[in-house]
Amino acid sequence: MIIPILTFIIMVIVGAAALGFIAVSAMFLIWWERKVSAHIQTRYGPMRVGWHGALQSVADVIKLLLKENITPAGVDMLAWWFAPFFAVVPSVMVFALVGRDLNIGALYVMALTSICVLGIFMAGWGSNNKYSLLGGMRSAAQIISYEIPLILALVTAVMFAGTLSMQKIVEAQKGMWFVFQPNMAVAFLIFLIAGTAEVNRTPFDIPEAESELVAGFHTEYSGMKFAMFFLGEYTNMFIISALAAVLFLGGWSGPFLPPVIWFLIKTYGIVTLLMWIRWTLPRLRVDQLMGFAWKVLTPLAFVNLAVAGWVLLR
Repeated sequence: MIIPILTFIIMVIVGAAALGFIAVSAMFLIWWERKVSAHIQTRYGPMRVGWHGALQSVADVIKLLLKENITPAGVDMLAWWFAPFFAVVPSVMVFALVGRDLNIGALYVMALTSICVLGIFMAGWGSNNKYSLLGGMRSAAQIISYEIPLILALVTAVMFAGTLSMQKIVEAQKGMWFVFQPNMAVAFLIFLIAGTAEVNRTPFDIPEAESELVAGFHTEYSGMKFAMFFLGEYTNMFIISALAAVLFLGGWSGPFLPPVIWFLIKTYGIVTLLMWIRWTLPRLRVDQLMGFAWKVLTPLAFVNLAVAGWVLLR
């Protein structure tokens, strides 16, 4: 009887720590993106609230908590209310891997991050707004399309490691990171491009293209419901970056520094790269985005997977 109680207490503590990390990480990433975009555009960014605007995200959270939660007329209440939870909860569930190394860890992460598209589609469908509906439909088409090359790149890394366990994938890279092998470098590039599309980041942010769809799928949301979509987006960006670090950059392995420091350096390094890309490249058109997925990225991922199989069989 004592052991199940202790297990439950440990699960609660780990869950609370994961939720705290997710909230703090999202606030940091919002501030960090503002600073990155500002310096790319030769300006300062937030400077007034805290040191270099470090408390700006805290002020934003307070503002969103105090904002009125408006429910538009004619919405599908069930879909509209639950959409923000579907956008956030699957991302939070990924952090269960912090407490336990699953033997199908990579598959578990991909399965959960795929569910987030339901939240976006539900938001577009339930909002009773044509712009939101178009944003939700675009997102569903985009995420389903780019999941194929993303999974193929992941399978390439899994083939070289011989396991789906995150722990064992990192151990397989102790001699040399996978990214330093030619075809694995191609898989890493495919993974980054497809991952950028998966989290709706520029140049793949057509589900919320301001020039066309106002704010896309979350046009009708305000207050904390609006904030939950952003929390889900930044959490997913962290997860994709963390997964890329584990699959191709040796995860938490490295000399001198503690493993957690190495893991955060690699993950936030990839996050910064994705931010750099966002503020450098223009948004693609819908036809360009879908054509690139099906005519370029997916065939390249299949060819690279075949090359990886040939290398392993030599």
